[in-house]
Amino acid sequence: MTQDLLIEIGAEEIPAGFLSKAVVDMKTEAVKVLSHLRLEYGEIEILVTPRRLTLKVSNLASGQEDRVVENMGPARRIAFDDTGAPSKAGIGFARGQGVKPEELEVVSTEKGEYVCVRKQETGKKTTSLLEEALPAYIMSIPFRKSMRWHDLEDRFARPIHWIVALYGNQIIDFKCAGINSGAASRGHRFMAPSEFTIKNPADYTELCRQARVIVNQKERKTMITTQLATIEKELGGTIIDDPELLETVTNIVEYPHAIVGSFDQSFLDLPEEVLITVMRHHQKYFCLRDDTGSLMANFITVNNTVARDPEVVVKGNQRVLLARLNDAKFFYQEDLKIPLDEFVDRLKKVVFQAKLGTSFEKVERFKSLAEFIGKKICPQQLPDISRTAWLCKADLESNMVCEFSDLQGIMGREYARAAKESDAVAIGIHEHYMPTGAGGTLPSNDCGAIVGIADKIDTITGCFGIGLQPTGSADPYALRRQALGIINICLDRGYRFSLKEIVGHALKLLQTKIERPADTVVDEVIAFIKGRLFHSLTADKIPAGVIEAVLATGFDDIVATVKRVKALDQFRHREDFTDLLTAFKRIMNITRKEKENYSLFPNQLTTETEKDLYSCWQQVAGKIDDNLDRDDYDQALSTVAELKISIDTFFNEVMVMVDEKEIRENRLALLQGIAGDFKKIADFAKL
Repeated sequence: MTQDLLIEIGAEEIPAGFLSKAVVDMKTEAVKVLSHLRLEYGEIEILVTPRRLTLKVSNLASGQEDRVVENMGPARRIAFDDTGAPSKAGIGFARGQGVKPEELEVVSTEKGEYVCVRKQETGKKTTSLLEEALPAYIMSIPFRKSMRWHDLEDRFARPIHWIVALYGNQIIDFKCAGINSGAASRGHRFMAPSEFTIKNPADYTELCRQARVIVNQKERKTMITTQLATIEKELGGTIIDDPELLETVTNIVEYPHAIVGSFDQSFLDLPEEVLITVMRHHQKYFCLRDDTGSLMANFITVNNTVARDPEVVVKGNQRVLLARLNDAKFFYQEDLKIPLDEFVDRLKKVVFQAKLGTSFEKVERFKSLAEFIGKKICPQQLPDISRTAWLCKADLESNMVCEFSDLQGIMGREYARAAKESDAVAIGIHEHYMPTGAGGTLPSNDCGAIVGIADKIDTITGCFGIGLQPTGSADPYALRRQALGIINICLDRGYRFSLKEIVGHALKLLQTKIERPADTVVDEVIAFIKGRLFHSLTADKIPAGVIEAVLATGFDDIVATVKRVKALDQFRHREDFTDLLTAFKRIMNITRKEKENYSLFPNQLTTETEKDLYSCWQQVAGKIDDNLDRDDYDQALSTVAELKISIDTFFNEVMVMVDEKEIRENRLALLQGIAGDFKKIADFAKL
């Protein structure tokens, strides 16, 4: 027999950012609990609103199945003596299991014969199991931040006010966080605040609806999108697509009701991003564009109640927005009165990191590093790169960014344009922060790209230099994200430079700040970025062995490294790859054991077979180098493959490790030379 299970945790308003993750975590934990309790069940559904977290389980078994439990004891030779009588160990095991020694059974296992006790275990009822398990389940739900209240030791996202726990029509009786479970839920805080009783889990969703609570988050989202679409048509505009805002708004209401408001057209003179930030980030309003793509002087807000007088609600929202827009307008106008260079000078009073100095010192460092990189990549743009680096942090001291931190870089771009800086500099100021996350937009010009790389390398090198490397649980300076940003920018724009040289130069600029050996720091930073590249490539479904084979031969040029990885990944799909790999590995494995590099004397090769291998190698070596010079790694691998027949013949007919020292070392020198050409592409022994 089965029944449905309903657990509703009623609480004070839980932050919207907690709910989407709670949906996943609650289901994961429920699966663990039910599996541990050995209870069969149907579907698990998690429903969340700002005031309630709900678990619904369909067709939950009424109890555990009876089972036979087999408890293993000592080996037979230990449990019984030579006469077959129980030993002290056997008698002790039987006593511990609550049986007589003659009830011990002998079973055969992979490790031999052991004694065991088989017991018939009667399954427990679901209600009694859940009475014990549910308090722990509720407290196991993880949150980014949790809190305690009253004098309780329990912690939860917000104080718990009620708990509904039903198995069919039966209350599961327990106490959690000072609250006794029951069948009484509560309706919408404002529109239907009274308690209501749930008699059966099947009635839950509809009873909540009657109490003006749309408990299913997917249904609330659909309601919101439908209401937004209706308003779009009425206004003749298009809502700016914003899945994140839609998710947030869904999680801050229990009964959504969208209304439209407006603001004075004069505010449209402000930069578009300012208006969007004020409305989206601070007020959770949806913004619209007209048919020309321009921002409209309207907004849509989703309320948690159906207003008796919508006009009053609209005016209230407009009044709040007007105050925010007036603030933004004032800050913008005041900022325009101050030269950007003055903002940069103010960075002298801002500490970037206690040991690494002020933000002004950091700007000086990565400006020098950006110029160093720029000379190698695009020297003709050096003036713009230098100016971008100098001004890119200026807006951090502006009134606008101090008030609306999301606008950093954006306001720098706008103020640069107002100051008649070049468009390349203005765009570079904005884009040097990119990418801001995995898969994020990358800089569109060299100014933003090179300054961004310099800024990121300065941060990574500086943090490693003072011992602030990321740990498994902490990365306060987002070094992993910044390393991945460097990689993606280089790949996107095809930047070719020596990473070791750039990091070394960054370290020279930091030499008065760092506390650790310079060589150690350089090696650690290179290894750290290499690790990020490894994870990035594995995320692209490239086998780890292929990546390791390439990285094992060196990592300095990011673009060249990735080209080699992709070429080798393609090369392994050849029909003859297995045979080729065997030939390559024979050389790599035998040379790997040698600690000394031997000199090759071609005129001392003694057999026609080794002479043939040498001749074949000489013919392809130049072609391999030419392929590598042209970054044609596909062709380089195909050229290397031309050695296979000669390699196979050599190992079939020639003994390398002969007693004669000169002959042995000369043959090893030949193989070391060939292995050296292989390692220009990959260490095939890693595959």
